[in-house]
Amino acid sequence: MTGLLVKRLILLIGLLATFYISATGAQGDSSTDLPQFTSDNRLMPPEHYREWIFLASGFGMTYNPASANVADPPFDNVFVNPPAYKSFLKTGSWPDGTIFVLEIRASVSKGSINQGGHFQNNEVHGLEVHVRDEQRFPGGWAFYDVISAGKPASALPRSTSCYSCHSSHGAVDTTFVQFYPTLIDIAKQKGTFKLAE
Repeated sequence: MTGLLVKRLILLIGLLATFYISATGAQGDSSTDLPQFTSDNRLMPPEHYREWIFLASGFGMTYNPASANVADPPFDNVFVNPPAYKSFLKTGSWPDGTIFVLEIRASVSKGSINQGGHFQNNEVHGLEVHVRDEQRFPGGWAFYDVISAGKPASALPRSTSCYSCHSSHGAVDTTFVQFYPTLIDIAKQKGTFKLAE
């Protein structure tokens, strides 16, 4: 009887441990994948965004025709936090707590064995962040221009053109999903994709 009781107790402990891991999300702490704000509502720049989901890279993209003929146009890399990405795959829309990071790097054409085309510089020249928080921001979204890595950033004023441009041209809820090839079909299947102008 004692041996059977011990086996049942071990089984029960194993089941409870499995339940605890599932309930608490102990498989991986995603708290750093969610927006972190200071008490005065400034955003702490995400430190490990390069470990997030890579959505796309643009080369020389500009929304201003006057800037279209730059000799060495920049690259931009777009990342989104994993919880938001997983939610988008299920729903075709972005949940509260979504963070996009646009990383800007200079392009280089000469270096090592490269004989043509461009590759990315090893220095980050700009970092822009787009955050969704329905309670915190009018319209649900805010933009940040992160000037100093690791230092809190204030949201750009609502008068900044980012807001109106994204509102008018974003394919899914003010975001430029039209430039993220792996997400276009998902948004279309879920009925959330609107043809951007």
